Amino acid sequence: MSRIATFLFLALFSLTSVSALTAQQTQTPQKGTPPSYAAIPAEDAKQTNPVKSSPESLARAKKWWGLDCAMCHGKDGNGKGDLAADMKLKIADFTDPNTLKDRTDGELFYIIKNGHQDMPAEGPRIKPEENWDLVNYVRSLAKPKSEQKQ
Repeated sequence: MSRIATFLFLALFSLTSVSALTAQQTQTPQKGTPPSYAAIPAEDAKQTNPVKSSPESLARAKKWWGLDCAMCHGKDGNGKGDLAADMKLKIADFTDPNTLKDRTDGELFYIIKNGHQDMPAEGPRIKPEENWDLVNYVRSLAKPKSEQKQ
């Protein structure tokens, strides 16, 4: 009787394990996609930019832009960088004033620092002041409607 009970227990345990393993294998794996804009913590979104937008701030940021951002976002911020085109990425056009009109500086800072969708995070590679410079620079790319191509 003991052998039959042991056999039944092992058989039941095996079926349960196989069933659980099969269920795990058939589930669609979650991609490591960064969180949506909605996931930006409220306290981060409310941050104000402590770096005044100035020619110096924009010049510092332009160097970072050329090194890290232009390949995807485009030299002028139109979203048509070479790498973005090669990867067939659809990237926001920062020259359009409507693109960022509903975004706070804190949100932009957070996105640059932590990344978003296919955009990698700058993380600790840049100092907070440099990140704020980039926020200023991105804001400076928006062109008034009169300057946009029709």
